Amino acid sequence: MLPAERHSRIGEALRASRVVSTEELARELGVSVETIRRDLVLLERQGRLARVHGGATVAAGRSSGEEAPFTERTGTAAEAKRHIGRAAAALVRPGQTIVIDVGTTAVEVARALPLDFAGTVATCSLLVAAELSERPGVEVLVSGGRLRSGDLALSNSLTQAFFADLNPDVAFLGSGGVDAGAGLTDYYLDEIAVRRTIHGNAARSYVLADSSKFGRIARHRVAGIDEFAGLVTEAEPPPSIRDAVTREGGVIVLP
Repeated sequence: MLPAERHSRIGEALRASRVVSTEELARELGVSVETIRRDLVLLERQGRLARVHGGATVAAGRSSGEEAPFTERTGTAAEAKRHIGRAAAALVRPGQTIVIDVGTTAVEVARALPLDFAGTVATCSLLVAAELSERPGVEVLVSGGRLRSGDLALSNSLTQAFFADLNPDVAFLGSGGVDAGAGLTDYYLDEIAVRRTIHGNAARSYVLADSSKFGRIARHRVAGIDEFAGLVTEAEPPPSIRDAVTREGGVIVLP
C-alpha cells in the first residue's frame, strides 16, 4: 500500500472514531507498527492529527474552543473510559460520600461501582443519577441548576451552592484537557465554577482523563494538575504531565 493511501485510511479512521490505536491501524493496513508510527509523526507535522500515547487523535491545536457532541464522545475511546471507570471505582470505600462529575467517563465510574457498594453519591449529572437510581445501597443526591443537553449536566449558582455545603470523601472530576502547564481545563464556564467548589471541599479529588486528553487545552482552567490527589487514566502519561501530577505527592492511577 502506498503511503498516500495509508494516510487517507488513517484520516478516515480518525473521522470515524476521533481516536485511533497504532496497533489497530497496523493490523488493518497490513504494515508494521513502526511504519504507522512514522506515518503519524508525518501527519502530525502536517497538522492533520495529534499523537497521543498508543495512537493518535484529531488535531485540536493548542487550544480547543468547542467540545465534540455527546453522541460523538460516547463512542470515542470507549474501552479506555471503561478501564478508567473501573480504576476510579476501586478507589472508593464502603460508607463514603463521593462526588461523580459530568461527562462520558464519569458515567463509567458510576457503572463500575460495586453492586454491593453502600454509601452516598452526589452528582450534577442526570446520567450518573439514572445509572445509580436502582442501587439499593446508594443514596443519590442530585444538584439543581441549568440543564445542558447531551451530557444532561447541571450547572449554575444553584449547583455551586449545593456543592458548597457538601464535604465529600472523594470526588471524580471530568476533563476537557490535561496539560502540565495549563492544568485541568474544560469548556463550560458555569461547570468550571462547580468543579472548583467540588475540588475545594473534597478530602481527595481525582481527575478522570483518557490519553486523548493529554496535552489538550480547553478554554477554561479549573486548577493546576499538582493540586489533585491523582490522575486516573488508562495509559502512562507523558513525563511532563506525570511530573506535574506527582509534584505534590499526587498519584497516577492506572487499571
